[in-house]
Order: sequence, then C-alpha cells, then structure tokens
Amino acid sequence: LGDGHSGGSGFAVPPHTTPPPGSMWLSPEEVLLANALWVTERANPFFVLQRRKGHGRGGGLTGLLVGTLDVVLDSSARVAPYRILHQTQDSQVYWNIACGTSRKEITEHWEWLELNLLQTLSVFENEEDVTTFVKGKVQGILAEENKNKEVKEDEDSGKFKEAELKMRKLFGMPEVEKLVNYYSCSYWKGRVPRQGWIYLSVNHLCFYSFLLGKEVKLVIRWVDVTQLEKNATLLFPECIKVSTRDREHYLSMFLNISETFKLMEQLANIAMRQLLDNEGFSEDKYLPKLRKSLKNVSMLKRDLDARAKSERYRSMFQLPKDERLDGHTECTLWTPFNKMHIMGQMFVSNNYICFSSKEEDVCNLIIPLREVTIVEKADSSSVLPSPLSISTKNKMTFLFANLKDRDFLVQRISDFLQRTPSRKRSIKEELQNSKCTENEVLPEQCKVSSPSPSTPSPGVILDNTETAPTTTHALMTIFRKEPMEELSPKMAKEKMKEESWNIHFFEFGRGICMYRTSKTRDLVLKGMPESLRGELWLLFSGALNEMVTHPGYYSELVQESMGKYNLATEEIERDLHRSMPEHPAFQNEMGIAALRRVLTAYAFRNPNIGYCQAMNIVTSVLLLYCNEEEAFWLLIALCERMLPDYYNTRVVGALVDQGVFEDLTREHLPLLYEWMQELGVISTISLSWFLTLFLSVMPFESAVVVVDCFFYEGIKVIFQVSLAVLDANMEKLLNCSDEGEAMTILGRYLDNVCNKQCTTPPIPHLHALLTNGDDLPQQIDIFELIKSSYEKFGSIRADAIEQMRFKQRLKVIQSLEDTAKRSVVRAILTETAFSIEELEELYLLFKAKHLMSCYWGGSSSAAERHDLNQPYLEQYRIDSEQFKELFVALSPWTCGPHSQVLAGRMFRLLDQNRDSLISFKEFITGLSGMYHGDLVEKLKLLYRLHLPPYAATGVEVTGQQVPDRAGNGNVKQKKDEKTGSQDYRYHLRLWAREKENPKDNIKELTKMNQEQFIEMCKTLYNMFSEDPAEGELYHAIATVATLLLQIGEVGKQFSSPASRRANDMGDHKGLGIQSKDGVSTPEEAKAEVAQTNVKADYESGVLSDTLKTQMERMKLAECVATRRETSTVQSLTDEEVRDDTSMSSYSMVSSGSLLCEDISEDTVLVGCEQAAAAQGRPSAIDMDWSISFEQILASVLTEPALVGFFEKRVDVGPKIAKCKSQRAMERQVSSSSDQELSPMSS
Repeated sequence: LGDGHSGGSGFAVPPHTTPPPGSMWLSPEEVLLANALWVTERANPFFVLQRRKGHGRGGGLTGLLVGTLDVVLDSSARVAPYRILHQTQDSQVYWNIACGTSRKEITEHWEWLELNLLQTLSVFENEEDVTTFVKGKVQGILAEENKNKEVKEDEDSGKFKEAELKMRKLFGMPEVEKLVNYYSCSYWKGRVPRQGWIYLSVNHLCFYSFLLGKEVKLVIRWVDVTQLEKNATLLFPECIKVSTRDREHYLSMFLNISETFKLMEQLANIAMRQLLDNEGFSEDKYLPKLRKSLKNVSMLKRDLDARAKSERYRSMFQLPKDERLDGHTECTLWTPFNKMHIMGQMFVSNNYICFSSKEEDVCNLIIPLREVTIVEKADSSSVLPSPLSISTKNKMTFLFANLKDRDFLVQRISDFLQRTPSRKRSIKEELQNSKCTENEVLPEQCKVSSPSPSTPSPGVILDNTETAPTTTHALMTIFRKEPMEELSPKMAKEKMKEESWNIHFFEFGRGICMYRTSKTRDLVLKGMPESLRGELWLLFSGALNEMVTHPGYYSELVQESMGKYNLATEEIERDLHRSMPEHPAFQNEMGIAALRRVLTAYAFRNPNIGYCQAMNIVTSVLLLYCNEEEAFWLLIALCERMLPDYYNTRVVGALVDQGVFEDLTREHLPLLYEWMQELGVISTISLSWFLTLFLSVMPFESAVVVVDCFFYEGIKVIFQVSLAVLDANMEKLLNCSDEGEAMTILGRYLDNVCNKQCTTPPIPHLHALLTNGDDLPQQIDIFELIKSSYEKFGSIRADAIEQMRFKQRLKVIQSLEDTAKRSVVRAILTETAFSIEELEELYLLFKAKHLMSCYWGGSSSAAERHDLNQPYLEQYRIDSEQFKELFVALSPWTCGPHSQVLAGRMFRLLDQNRDSLISFKEFITGLSGMYHGDLVEKLKLLYRLHLPPYAATGVEVTGQQVPDRAGNGNVKQKKDEKTGSQDYRYHLRLWAREKENPKDNIKELTKMNQEQFIEMCKTLYNMFSEDPAEGELYHAIATVATLLLQIGEVGKQFSSPASRRANDMGDHKGLGIQSKDGVSTPEEAKAEVAQTNVKADYESGVLSDTLKTQMERMKLAECVATRRETSTVQSLTDEEVRDDTSMSSYSMVSSGSLLCEDISEDTVLVGCEQAAAAQGRPSAIDMDWSISFEQILASVLTEPALVGFFEKRVDVGPKIAKCKSQRAMERQVSSSSDQELSPMSS
C-alpha cells in the first residue's frame, strides 16, 4: 500500500483524478500538538484543514504575537500559513501531509482528498491501515512528481521549499527566480533594528520583517549593488553594509556572518559578470554527489559553494577554466627529495590529482590523469596507513598515505580515468620541443603542429623568404645577436643557471609532475636561463596542459582566420610594426607574420576580446622564447586566467587592479598614498605597468625577469614590484609639485632598471630619451628590485588580492555603467527634446527591462540582447514583449486594450533591421515622436502605423526592408549579418546617413485603403477615451471621418475609371447596358456616369452616417458601463434609431467588436443586407477606395479640438515615476487571503 497505488487490499476503489499540481504535498511528518497556534477551519473523520493564527483577518493579540514569532523564530511551520493534517478518531497523533501559502492552493488539495480518498478510507476497519494507506498515497504522489521533474541528486528540503514559496509570495517573484539561501538577521531602519529574514536569490537581495503589526520589505537587485562590506562599528556590531546608488543598508545579528557575506559576494559577482559580458547564472547539473545529505541547503547553494572551491582550486594549481573540483581529503605525500612524509591535502577533479602541503611553499604537485598509468592500493601498516600509489608515463611514482576513505577515493579516480580520452602526444614529447635549440634539426615527431610554412598570413601577401623555423622555433633562437665569449662572466653565470635547473629537474622531476617547492621559487627569482624560459613559462602558467589536450587547435584557427577581415584584424595590422620595433626579430616579415597569425587566431577564438592594445607587446615577447603554438596558448593563459578581463574593450581587469593597487598603497605606503592622490598619479602610472607586465616601461632584458616571476607567482608579483618602485622613489615623489614631474621621475627610474646578468647586448628603450646625458641616473639591478619587493611586500597574499578585487570590481563596473549612461544621453540629447534627467531615467527603465529579460527569460538570448561590440546606444536591446510593457507604461497615447496592438505596430516600425530587437536609440526615437512631434509629425506617425507592414496582424513581418523613418526622422541601417562584430566603415556609413537627416516627404507616403482607415479611426477613438474633452473629440473625429469617407468615394471615381466602369458593367450585366461588341454607346455612357454618381453619393452618405453612429455608440457604451449604477440610459432619438438601421458598405458586427484589433475579411456588415440586395452585390471592403495623408491632414486641421489634442504638450515625468513605482507595487502581495473558504465541513 505504500507505493502510492490504491487497490492493494482488494477493496473496490473509485478512479482517482490527477492530484493538484505543485509541490504542496509533504512527506508525512508527525505532529503532536495539532491545535497549538493553529485554527481549524475544515474537518472530516480523516483530515483537518488548519490556518495559522495571525494569518488573514482578525486574530487579536494572540494572532499578532504568532505572526511576529513566525518572522523571528525559525519554526518548521513558519512559512506556510495553511496545512492539512491526517488523523484517525482514536489516535492522538496527527500527520502533516500538505501545506499551502494561500487559501486557493490548500483548497484544491482539500477538495482532491475529499473527492478521491474519503470513500476509500471509510471501508478500512483498522485505523493503522488507514494511516498506512494515506502515508503511502502521499509518498506516491511525491514520487510521481519527482519522476516527472528533472532528476536531481539531492532534492531541496521541504523546509527550504516553504521558504522559497514565501519569498515568491512576499516579493512577487516568478518561479524562475530561484532562492539560494535565507538567514535570520536584523535590518537597521534608522536607529531601530528590525528582526526578520533575509532571502538571497540569484538576482535579488530581499528582507522581510513583521513585528507587532509593522511590516518592513526591502528588495535590492544585485546589479544595483555598488559596494558590499563586512565591518564592525560601535553602532552596528558585526554588520554587512549593502550600498546602492541611492542609499546604504545595514544588516546585522547574523548567526554566521562569514557564510552570509561570502554568498552575497558570489551573487554580486555573478551580477557584475552579467553586466560585463552577458555571463548570467546557469545551474550546474553535474555537481559532485554528496556522501552525506546536507539539511536545509539548497542545490543552488551547493552549486555556488562548489564553484567557489573549484575557482580556488584552479587558481592554486593554474588549471584550465573548465576544470571542476570533485573533492579533497587530508593525506600525506612521500617526498623522495627529502625523504619525508608531508602533511597536506589531495584534490581530485575530472582531469587532475593535485596535492598542496599545509605549510606554504613546502610542496605542490600536479598529476594529470592523462599521464597516469597505474593506481593501486598498497598494504597498510602502522607506519604507512592506507597508502595509495600512483604511477605515471614518465616513470615517476607518487606515494600518498593516511587517506581517510581510500576505497571511495580509488573508485572516483578510476571513474575519471575511464572518462579521460587517450592523447596522441605525451608531456615528454612536448618538453622535447621546448628543449630543441637553434642548432638542432627538428625530427618529424618533435614538430609542433602548425600551419604550413608557405601559408600566407590573413590579408597580407608574404614574400617567399619565410621559412619553416618561423612556426617551429622561438624567434630568439633565429635572431639572436652575436653571443658573448664563452668564458665571459655573464656567460658563465648563464651556464650556472642552466646547471642549477638541470639539478633541480633531476631531484624534483621535470614537466607537469614536478615537485614544486620553495627551492623552485628561489630558482625562479634568480632568473630563468634563456634556453629554458619558454619551457618554464608553459609549465608554470598551466598553458602546457591546454596545449596538450587540444592538439591541432591552433592550426585550425589559423586556417579559419585566413583571408577574414573585421575590425580586430585591422587593428592588428595597424599595431604589428609597433611591437618591439627595436628588436631584430620584428624588423622583418618573418617575425611580423608570426605575430600576425597568433593575434588573429586569438581574435577568432575569443571574439568578445578580439584584439586590445598591449596584447601585441606581450605576444611579441612570448614569440621570442616560444614557437607560435606555445605563444598562442600562453596568450590564452594570460588573457583568460592570469589577467582576467584585462584585454576586453573596457580593460575592466586592469582598472580593477588599479583600484587594488591604490588600496595596497594606502595600506603599505600611507604617507605617499595621500600625496599621490592629490596629484592623481597612481591611476595614471599603473595602467601601462599592469597591461604590459612592465614590458613597455622597463628595458626588455629586465622586464622579462618580472614576467618569469609572474608566470610562477601570479599577479601578486606585479603588485609587489609596483609597490617597490614607489617605495624606492618615495622621497622624490613627496617633493613633486605636479603629475608630470612624478611621471618623469618614475619613467626615468624604470628606464634605468637593468639586468646585469643578460648575455645579449641591451636593446635601446624608449624612455632613454628622458635621461639627460649630463646627469646619468644610477642603474638599478632588476634582481635587487625583485628581492626588495619580496622582503618588504612579500606578505601580500593571493586570497587577500581576490577579496580586494571583488570590492573594486563592483566599483569599477558600476562606474563604467554610469559612464555608459552619460555617453548615451550625450549622444542622443541633440536628437530629441527630452531633458538630460528624463533621458537618464528612461535609460535606467530600459536597462532594467533588458536585465529582467536576461534572468527571467525572453524571446532571445542574453548575448543577442546585449552586444558589447556595439556602440553604447546599441548595446542594450529588448524584444517585443518588453517593448510593449514599456510602451503601455510610458506612451502619451493611452488606448486602453488597444495599446498592446499599437505597441506591436510601433515595434515593427522601429525595428528597421528586422532582428526583432529594439535598441535604446530606436526606443527614444519612437517615444520622442509621440511626445515632441508637432501635429503633422504625430499624424504622420499614426498614419504609418496603420500601413503595411507595420499594421500586420497575426504574422510578424520580416521580409521587407522599409526605408522610412519614425516620428523624428532617425535612420536605422541594417546590420551586417555576415560577421558578429561590425567594422568602423559600418559606423561611418551610419554616421554619414544620420548627418544627412532628410525630411520625410509627405507625398512619398502610400495611400490608405478603407480597412486601414477604419482601423486608424478606431485607434483615435481609443486615444480619446480618457481625455477630459472626449465628447468634443468624438464629435470632431466623426465629422472628419465623414468628410474623408466622402472624399475617398469621390476619389475612387477618378483613380481607376476603366476598372470602375468594367466593374459597374459587370454589376449591371443583367440590365442589358453593355452593347453587343462589348463597348457602351455614348448615350449609354452618359447614363452610366449619372447612375454611378448617384450611387457614389448614396454610398458616401451611408458611410458617413454609419461611422458617425459608430462613434456615438462607442461613447454611449462607455457611459453606460461607467454610470450603470447611478443613472439610467436614455433612449436613443429617432434619428439615432434610424441611423442604427442605415446601410453601409463597411460596418462593424457590433459595438463590442469595436474594441477588437482587426476585422476579418468575411465579416458580415450590420445593416448591409438590404443595401447589398438592392445593389445586387455582396457587402465587402471596397478595395478601390483610398485616402492620402494630405487629405487626412487637411481634414484634421478643420477641427480645433483635434488640432488642440495633437498640439498639446505632454510631460513624461509622471509616466516615468509611475513606471518606477509599478514594479514595487507588483511585489506588494496582500497578506490577506486569496479567496474565502466555504463554511467548515463537518
């Protein structure tokens, strides 16, 4: 009986209807005190429906206290205000089987139980069987629901589901808004703390408090957070400060403030990433399976925790971005170089096994699973408990011990090994490539896969002097200057370095599986030998891992990018000859071609970055010590992992690290920081230092030593050296009077940082021009500078840098968003009459609608709506549904139900490139036409909205390209569909077209047929419905429409006389008017013209009377609807009654149909049956009838009421204010019941 299927006892069971959908059913839980704090509202012999005291109306003081307790205390029944209990008559135990947040939800469940279970339960004789059956049935329903849903490894707990339901109800959130976690805390409103609950969802921070009848709600979007700090003050002990552009919010009294703050940081980071490059949050469906279930922890919380751990893991061991940590455990590692067992942690992921010692720099180890040959469990002993041996292809064996759960660990490693694809090339083969010297002939198996030597570079024709070593050798080995004598001190020093590294390789291993210890770092700080630099850069940066696992990828990219042209390739061509022009490797086509191929390949790999200045300088240095493919993968490691967001269009990463550098300067050099802030120097000087890793500001031989340390230690080295440079020049900088003098001092100092161990002649540097020949400055040894940086600032930790980066990232991205807003407003200000303040508010509303569509879904992807390659005016875009919402809220033309139809037409009019998206500029174009156009422009806009293709109904028009413009005459150029990023020529063409700005010629507008004219009249009627002078406007539009209908009928006679005559002949064929040879006689023609004139006068009169009657009906219908309770409807006059039965060539079915959008072609026209019979022709739309815009304009000008309506100035301010408050109002869900329950059943 417990499997959820009835009939197991042999009893006849009525067929069960499907249970109510949703997750209101609960796994049966025992309840001892059923009536404590609850009120019974319905009951039967087996079930009880209860309402929580304090919920709904009434309740008195007890209900008020219970409501307060529900907010403050974390009770199991805190969230759901309704529940259903199962009971039996003789038992004192109740079972909670369902909960609900509203009466409607709980009533559906109650009615389903009464309908489907009561009859079945009544036949049981044993009460225990009844309870068993009910519990089994509910569990079966839950099992069926879970089966239909996507299978998850660990379902969220019932308690957490209740909290999520309450969040959605309290704050009006849709189901797609996922709750991550919730915490008890206090929100400081003024000086009074309000105890309540904070709900952290993917896109919002929400707080709710209900204390003694007072309710407090707070909703903050993560994208609006400008600062997030955890601090402690006397007023706010251990609090979290959440800052937005408008105000600061303080939250305190957390049970676990560190966990809460960490989660808030993660969610704010996700929001900033969404603003930066469209990377929204997507749930990880492949989380590691937990061995122990976590109570009250959501899947999303687990997901974010796993992401944070994986990010730290990847950063610690320089692993690829897609590597995910599966788990970690404490263990010991036997280190053969010092014959010790070192305590530490083993980390296991899908492609790597890593080890990190507890003591920093004692030992780190990376073992790629692709290199593993044997994993075996050795025999345990008292000396070596639970040992695990791992052997690799290069004959190295690693012995781990003290593993807590060795069997499970071995199983996980075995699972990953089975999924590890076999690689054709090994690490050993890769390292052989980097060990080849310029004097060696590379064997076939040692060559790095690369494009053919004869392959021309994209867009450039090379001469035939290019040879194979360009793709297989480092440029330094080809263009090395004359080396110094073998016995010179510098050469001897270089040989000693090489020997030291060879000894290190012998003791600690070579390649990826090397034991990395403090001795490794000491060797790096002393400088890498030139012959090993490329190999060690690849090794320590982790680029080698990505290169080995993607064989042939670089060659494919080079082939793909050949001959392609876009903005990135043009910028690359422009900067090629500016990349280290002083080095001989880049003074000929060979080096330039290699640099071109690497930069172009990366631009095609990552179009979001494409190409950024400074990438050419860094890449040229990489090519000196690595071949093309190795340089390409090092560039990937730099741009995508080691220097995140540095080389995008807004150099966000470099700006973030500038802010971090300022914070470090304030912490370590406070006196200098204050003075430098006054001069404004820090932000100016540091950008080039960080973007080029000192390569553009230091002599080449010195800067590569900094790069050596950077690839081993990461960004902290750049911060340390920067602080050391400021510290060394502190006295001079404090005596500076302006920014220029400080820049000169620092530039001269950096230019004189030398590498006294370099074996090649120094390369001239640009900053040497700053040096006065009469006053030669003192040279600074780069190794002494690096040593000083470690001694004075070596305490800087990578995790502290990441924390400061988060703080600065919020500030920088929000600052960039504000800059973008100002740029958009300035760009569009001259093209519209909106004020700066109005444009800024409209931009924020437009952006908010865009962002809402990004995380709550839309008809297009986030990447399509937010194109970072576009100018600021084109970046944020919305689809038709979001446009309709904004149009209805902001349009001055209030058309009631017809507003949605008009919005759809306006969207099609503005969407000139037919991509089903509207940019902010296009949005303002349409809005400005409605608000600031004169009478002619507004009428023209309305006129065009009722012409095809904009008046298309039911089918979205995508085929035609319409050159006309909206109200204020802005032109939209169709996008280039072939390439994702548009080159500068597109923007020049667009700019030139906009500068022309020709006026629309009224005569270019096509004529309007009868159906379109009626639709336009209907739109005007709806626009007047809420105007104070609606009566006068109705009369005026009826008069104008009458005149225009008569004009159209008369014009029909002159527009197509031949066809008209033929039609009339056909109509009267039975009367014998036509002559024998098919041509009417002159007498017959005269009679025909006379008859036609009579008919035209008759039809125009009928149309005029009918339209006027329709307008009067529309007005009368609204009056009746609004005044039905206070007044009676007066009877129609004889004239109106007579008009009701008048004949028309085009009429509506009923007054109700006047409010609908379109009329089908086969509509039966009211009052037309007699006329149709009299004329001998069916009633249909007259396709020969037409009217021009000039005729409409001239007719409207005859009515002062209409002229006044369209000339009236409308303020957009109230509409903006209402639109801003609308979302807040939507969240205010009433705490009262959704519906009243019927009387309690017994």
